[in-house]
Amino acid sequence: MSKDEKAPGEPAWRVQAAVLTLGTFVVGTDGFIIVGLLPQIQKTLHVGPAAAGQMVSVFAIAYALLGPIFAAFTGRWPRRRVLVTGIALLALGNAVTASAHGHGLVLASRVLAGSGAALFVASAVATAAHLAGDQRRGKAIAMVTAGATLSLVLGAPLGTLIGGAWGWQMAMWFVAAVAAVVAAVIAVLLPPIRLDQGATMRQRIAPLTDQRVLRVLIVTLPAFIGIFLPFTYMSAVFAPAIGGEQARLALLLLVFGVAATAGNLTAGSLADRYGSRRVVIGATVGVAAVCMVMLPVREVVILAAIAQALSGVVSYSVMGPQQHRIIAHATAESASLVTSLNTSAAYLGNFMAGGIGAVILTTTGSAALLLPIAAAFAAFAAFLAWRLPSGGKPSTGPARRPPHRRDRHLRHDEPEEAYVEHVA
Repeated sequence: MSKDEKAPGEPAWRVQAAVLTLGTFVVGTDGFIIVGLLPQIQKTLHVGPAAAGQMVSVFAIAYALLGPIFAAFTGRWPRRRVLVTGIALLALGNAVTASAHGHGLVLASRVLAGSGAALFVASAVATAAHLAGDQRRGKAIAMVTAGATLSLVLGAPLGTLIGGAWGWQMAMWFVAAVAAVVAAVIAVLLPPIRLDQGATMRQRIAPLTDQRVLRVLIVTLPAFIGIFLPFTYMSAVFAPAIGGEQARLALLLLVFGVAATAGNLTAGSLADRYGSRRVVIGATVGVAAVCMVMLPVREVVILAAIAQALSGVVSYSVMGPQQHRIIAHATAESASLVTSLNTSAAYLGNFMAGGIGAVILTTTGSAALLLPIAAAFAAFAAFLAWRLPSGGKPSTGPARRPPHRRDRHLRHDEPEEAYVEHVA
């Protein structure tokens, strides 16, 4: 720890993590809310569905590509400054979106919002992990990432209701206002943490060449392609059960969001207790199994809702443990970068799932075909997590304690958590 850091007690880190969770809730709401507002945006901007849909694509690409870059170049900043800057950029981007009258400026504003989202989320995860300490790291990461799942249940529906009542611009102003409030709260409540005050740029970008980090990332990418294929095209996959009724689709989304929140929080505790690699393997196997279960239940709404509940639990049991895995290989100076890389891989998987699904639907016209393909991606991710454990001591950064005696003879199939070190 640097001289301006101190380990908070149990109530303190929970309050601070809760504030960070509110931030990820805003980020998630911003990402999901656009989908429900696209029809209104098309009419206002006089563009077609494909052009309006670019608002989702550019946000995801900006998040995926710019997040790691910003994390590297802001490495010496206090975490409070990084977090406030990230959420402020998100607020500014939404304010510009709400005020814009041209398609080009709207797309530019979504890039700005995506950049702020990426900067905030990566730093929020690393900060929460540091505040909670080594033994409670999984719970802290789960709390922060739970904000995204809560946005499915509360944020996106609320924003859509606001857009329906007062117009899509007011929904964007709503997100901007909440983001501004979060920025102010973080500025007041978060201590001035400096994780990598004396680090060089070379030390901060060292994870880019760390094979253990890359092994985690190549699990995240196919896992999230498998997760988002059925989610993105939920209305097509369950069209026989939905029967054109918007209320049934809303019900499936609500069930998924509630179950995802529970799965995310449970996965954090399981990662602390049993090891994050085991949780990731179990969750990705679960995603593959649920995708196959969806095939015979697509036509019955009650069975579809049960399948969506199972899907929510296993799908959102992946991200937190993956962050837990990757941060175990970070030094203090690279914690934000590695978590940013992992969230970028997830967003890239989200983007690729949209493209793959579009190609499948266009060429075959079969939404059912999405399910076995999604299952294959998830099963492949499970195989990679099992076959490529990322255990081992860090090769860069400060000196680490030697492994406990019980960890000195790890087998190939044992989890890398035996080598987990405290980030700070």
